[in-house]
Amino acid sequence: MGILSATGGSSVERARNSVVIASPNEEAKRLRAEKSSQEGIRAGFKAAAIGAVASAVPTLIAVRKIPWAKANLNYTAQALIISGASIASFFITVDKAILTSARKQSQAEYEKRA
Repeated sequence: MGILSATGGSSVERARNSVVIASPNEEAKRLRAEKSSQEGIRAGFKAAAIGAVASAVPTLIAVRKIPWAKANLNYTAQALIISGASIASFFITVDKAILTSARKQSQAEYEKRA
């Protein structure tokens, strides 16, 4: 006898046998959330690409021209500078896009009720 047999089965089995019926609005909410996530990811990738180029060009030029950078920034440091900028721009843009989408959605629901 295991824990699952003693408790009556897994939660997946209980959910299948449940009498609770999902609201028709739940599927629409899930689709809106998925759509806003996809839009955020798409915008994030665009921002990350722009951020990578915007940080790569000055970094590479500085390593070739500035004596301090030439002496102290090896390939790993250059890669960390470039990837750090692109990762930060990705996450900031995704967060901003998802929050904007959620704000628009909540305003639309509020106006629909009023």
